[in-house]
Amino acid sequence: MLRPIILAVILSMSLCAYGTDKTILVLGDSLSAAYGIDAQSGWVSLLRERLDRAGYRYRVINASISGDTTHGANTRLDAILKEITPDITIVELGGNDGLRGIPPAEIEANLTAIIEKTATAGSRILLAEMLLPPNYGTAYMEKFVALYRDLGARDDVILSNFILADIADNPDLMQSDGIHPKAEAQAMMLENLWPDLYPLLD
Repeated sequence: MLRPIILAVILSMSLCAYGTDKTILVLGDSLSAAYGIDAQSGWVSLLRERLDRAGYRYRVINASISGDTTHGANTRLDAILKEITPDITIVELGGNDGLRGIPPAEIEANLTAIIEKTATAGSRILLAEMLLPPNYGTAYMEKFVALYRDLGARDDVILSNFILADIADNPDLMQSDGIHPKAEAQAMMLENLWPDLYPLLD
């Protein structure tokens, strides 16, 4: 599993590195992997385009995998960090953990490990808050929300908005599975993150 990921990262670097000085790593799941839509329509591609138009010299490495969990991402992160040194890391993870009912303490431990590894590598971290459908029970939901708030209180983390804010509850913007956003929602996803990402840019 890791070998194809590293090859994909290296390929992305070779395609995007010319004329760039810094690196943004996106570590996410299907929401960042453009599941069910053309990859060029995904919010990560839209981020690349926005940075280019604004004159920012960043390469954007998308190491997101559909279906990934915090455990899976943490497991493969070591290999990724051997290949690149991100200046900014956008962590968009935890949704699949929540849908599987993984204990919030375990999710928080995995995200903490991801944060500490990337921070040690010299990266600033933008953590995208995750929310779940309301049918998971009050106790679980409260703990799930709290873990992101706790991590967002760290000095080395910026907690961003829920990436599907104003999207998840709009059927016109969601694919038929009710979980993944359509291409029409991708610009909104970027806008949900942008106010917290923008101050991190050099």
